[in-house]
Amino acid sequence: MSNHPIAVPPASVERKLLLAIVLIALVVSGIAPKDRLTWLLEVIWAIVAMPIIALNWRRFPLTRLLCWLLVAHALVLIHGGAYTYAETPLGFQLRDAFTALGLEVERNPWDRVGHLMQGFVPAILARELLLRLTPLRRGGWLVYLVLAACLSFSAFFELIEWWAALIYGADADAFLATQGDQWDTQWDMFLCLCGAAVSLLLWSRLHDRQLGTQAGA
Repeated sequence: MSNHPIAVPPASVERKLLLAIVLIALVVSGIAPKDRLTWLLEVIWAIVAMPIIALNWRRFPLTRLLCWLLVAHALVLIHGGAYTYAETPLGFQLRDAFTALGLEVERNPWDRVGHLMQGFVPAILARELLLRLTPLRRGGWLVYLVLAACLSFSAFFELIEWWAALIYGADADAFLATQGDQWDTQWDMFLCLCGAAVSLLLWSRLHDRQLGTQAGA
């Protein structure tokens, strides 16, 4: 008998609802995106992830928490892809909300939200994979490896942006979303790390419950 925890996945109706949310958002966003290349580069992660999850679901169903987080992450990416990160309506609303609180924000902050989510969601994905597929259990090493995984993925994503800039030149400017910030790369990785740390603090206990008692052994 395996010592690995068994996930408590969402019910069938809930899974169909989550899938429908992402598919509808993808279709709507793809009808007339502001920049087709940016849209494709952003939503490709959701397009690739859905069949991978579906094909492995019987053998490796994901926890309910992780499924909802993945959908939330997909929606952030899709919104950014549809409008480009420098011109997302939700980003401008967020900027106005910060301004109303007395915080001066000169740029559309949606790409900051995206990179925060780049740590916030993959932290639980990495945690689930490590707890279910390796002998690792809760403790300092789990936290360290989850944070390291998220930060390494963030760094890899920055390499992807660099490669996109080399290949597509000025056509990739909307995808890069630097908005004139020379420290954009550093901010992106820092926010990813912050998102991962906050996610572990916020969700670890609930995640353990959805993974069963063995996750806390």
